[in-house]
Amino acid sequence: MNFDYNTTRSDLILAEYGRNVQNMVKYIIDLPTKEERNKYAQAVIDLMGFLNPHLRDVADFKHKLWDHLHIISDYKIDVDSPYPKPLPEAAQFKPEHIGYPQQRITYKHYGKTVEKLIAKTMEEEHPERKAAMVQGIANFMKMAYVQWNKDNVADEVILKNLRELSGGNLVLEENVNLQKVEFRPAPARSNNNNRGRNNNKGRQNNNGRPQQRNNPKQRH
Repeated sequence: MNFDYNTTRSDLILAEYGRNVQNMVKYIIDLPTKEERNKYAQAVIDLMGFLNPHLRDVADFKHKLWDHLHIISDYKIDVDSPYPKPLPEAAQFKPEHIGYPQQRITYKHYGKTVEKLIAKTMEEEHPERKAAMVQGIANFMKMAYVQWNKDNVADEVILKNLRELSGGNLVLEENVNLQKVEFRPAPARSNNNNRGRNNNKGRQNNNGRPQQRNNPKQRH
């Protein structure tokens, strides 16, 4: 008796469709007439769509199935496809590598956006508008600092960082105070206390009075 092991089988070209689909496609390739090949190819396309229903949410659903049919056949199947036949070279195409941003951020908790806002504010020529922009940036920096570090921060630290990031070009007036931002850790929840409160509620009736339970041993 001869056993068919996976190690002796040919590799699956598209594993998501399984070996049976691949064998069907191989069978279609050897059919003598195009009419037969077209008929069975359409049946296999329907089966491929049934086996992978998630592809129905993909744009050009049918187009992708026909492309996969050609790929499974190693581009050897000769059928009348409603879409252009894919080229083998397309499968070898690799998109260009997208490099990671190489921009250096001075303070990560403020982010690159704050540095861009500072640069934009430095270009502002209107004094009142520029002062309002500096105030807004400083308040945002304080909020970002507290959220990132999970700790409170003095206004002096924010103003110092603002001067550093702007090269000493942006400063706030001495009588201007930043918005109050405080870090408040979430209170720890006690399951025991909640359980006790739920039990107390269960012992009370609608009038807020404790319910009395009948003692089976009590004589009437």
